[in-house]
Amino acid sequence: MEIVLLVPEDWAMFRALRMAALSEAPHAFSSTLEGERHLGEAAWRAKLATRAQFVARAPDGSPLGTAGAFREADVTELISMWVAPLARGRGVGAALVERVVAHAKEAGCRAVHLHVAEDNPAAERLYARCGFTRTGSVEPIRAGEPRLEATMALAL
Repeated sequence: MEIVLLVPEDWAMFRALRMAALSEAPHAFSSTLEGERHLGEAAWRAKLATRAQFVARAPDGSPLGTAGAFREADVTELISMWVAPLARGRGVGAALVERVVAHAKEAGCRAVHLHVAEDNPAAERLYARCGFTRTGSVEPIRAGEPRLEATMALAL
C-alpha cells in the first residue's frame, strides 16, 4: 500500500472517492451526497488547495481510502476519512490516520482533532487505537439533525 498526497490536478479522483464515501456511508459525514454532487471542478480543486488530502492506494494503483488534514492555527483537523468496504480491517484506516498525524507533526501542530459520529463505533475504536481520546464535546452532526458527533483529540 502507498499513501499519496493529492494536488488540485487530482480533483476528479478526489471527487470520485468523496462520492463513493458519501454514497456508501452517508451516516458518517456531516456533508451530504446531495450537497457535494453538484460541485464543479473549481470547487474540487479549491478543496485540494486548502487542505492536505491523502489517498491510500493498492499496488495496482486503485484507491483504498482517503483522509484529509485541515490546519487551523496550531491544530490539525482530521477530515473526510473513509476506507472502501473491501479494504477495511487491513490497516488502511490506521495508515491514513498515521499519515495525517505525521503531517500535523511536520507542520508543528500541537494536536490533531476529529469528529466521529456517535453511531459509528468502528471508527471510534480505530481512532482510540491510534491514541485519540474523547474531549467531552458532543454536537449535532448536521444542523437540525438529532444525530450527534463527538470530538476526539490526540496531543502531539
